[in-house]
Amino acid sequence: MKYISTRGKYEGKVDAAYAIKCGLAEDGGLFMPTEIPTLSSDELQSLINKNYNERAAFIIGKFLTDYTYEELLEDAEGAYAKEKFGDFPAPVHKVDDSIHTLELWHGPTCAFKDMALQIMPRLFVRALRKTGESREALILVATSGDTGKAALEGYRDVSGTKIQVFYPTDGVSAVQKLQMQTQEGKNVSVKAIRGNFDDAQNGVKRIFADAKTEALLNEKNTFLSSANSINWGRLVPQIVYYVSAYLDMVSSGNIAFGEKIDVCVPTGNFGNIFACYIAKLMGLPVEKLVCASNVNNVLTEFLECGRYNKLRDFHATISPSMDILISSNLERLLYLVAGQKKTAEYMELLSSSGEYTVEKDIFERIKESFIGIYTDEAETKNTIKRIYENKNYLIDTHTAVAMSAAMRYISTYKAERKVLVVSTASPYKFAKDVFMSLEGKVFDFHDTEAPKMLSDLTGTEIPTPLSSVLAKKILHPDIIGREDMDNAVLDFVAD
Repeated sequence: MKYISTRGKYEGKVDAAYAIKCGLAEDGGLFMPTEIPTLSSDELQSLINKNYNERAAFIIGKFLTDYTYEELLEDAEGAYAKEKFGDFPAPVHKVDDSIHTLELWHGPTCAFKDMALQIMPRLFVRALRKTGESREALILVATSGDTGKAALEGYRDVSGTKIQVFYPTDGVSAVQKLQMQTQEGKNVSVKAIRGNFDDAQNGVKRIFADAKTEALLNEKNTFLSSANSINWGRLVPQIVYYVSAYLDMVSSGNIAFGEKIDVCVPTGNFGNIFACYIAKLMGLPVEKLVCASNVNNVLTEFLECGRYNKLRDFHATISPSMDILISSNLERLLYLVAGQKKTAEYMELLSSSGEYTVEKDIFERIKESFIGIYTDEAETKNTIKRIYENKNYLIDTHTAVAMSAAMRYISTYKAERKVLVVSTASPYKFAKDVFMSLEGKVFDFHDTEAPKMLSDLTGTEIPTPLSSVLAKKILHPDIIGREDMDNAVLDFVAD
């Protein structure tokens, strides 16, 4: 399996290991496989009785053909070990006869990013060896909250790497901030920036594209790579849990084998829902993908009219991991439906004018699979309260955005298929907003008090990774301007 850039200005075809090592293509595009492998009915049947690690090795192996099955199985077993994820890394919970949730927050940082970022460093280290790379890798990460901690935990003290994370200082929850500020490890750096996630993401992209910075890093025997979902090595493990969830729904008797389902994903950077789309293209019986947004509803507008416009007001919400106006992985969808030339044109328009509109035939192809629905702040809070009171099920603010969208999708479109809602974080990562949603009013208390208050109110346990972080020492207090990110990178390498 070879990989090419979504933009086509870089014509080379490379192996998966090279794509994972580099993260971005030389023309600024994202790596994509030259073809989407199939997952036959017989292959799906054969995976039903396999465990998650075996499923992961098989499915990832469809894309990373320069890795052996044995290598991938070893990496999966290390990544999804019982002491990190429990017995079931990605369990499916039945909410009612219509809706199930795919719980992706049982890992070491209590967010769905663990599902990819526990295995990605293992794939990355193998990529360094497979490509003969002798330089040290500097992993640069822009995060809206969950990716940062998951990447830091995944790459902590990994030989041959350093990792530096940038996050918006007022754009993450108190628990998310504490998780990053208290991160231990000899090879880690964390910087808050004055700005929003898009400022952090644009800063990282700028650093990747800067030839001067690249030359200075090379003098230090260092090269840049990424742990964000722009890196294919981060995205491909996400395909696994959609296949696994479907098979678990079959084995539990909730659906018949071959029966189609719909999937609803709370979406910011478009990577998580795009992974489900890839699973569908492979042959997984998925019909519609509901793209659930908060009031930063740039994707909802795009999926309603084909116009992507980032020039809009930015809203800081109680679902901060979705507070994004530039959804990077949408570029991969455009590549699949419109090709390299058109994708490059759209990305140039987005950069120069802040918007683009896809042609009617391209938009119709996208609409065959995707529906966009957004949820405002009031409805997000109401959904948390309603689901807890009616279903005895506690969900976080991001899952609530998707749950609300799923219920409205079922009602509006008279959908009769089962809907799988992706639950992306433990409610304790956003304990204050979940607590106030359940109580139906605003309280004045410190954010760090919220986990215990939520536990006392609901009788549920605070996950150990989150309870322990409250007592840890702050190691990374720095706040910098977005214009200072370049210098922060060079200073970190010089240390």
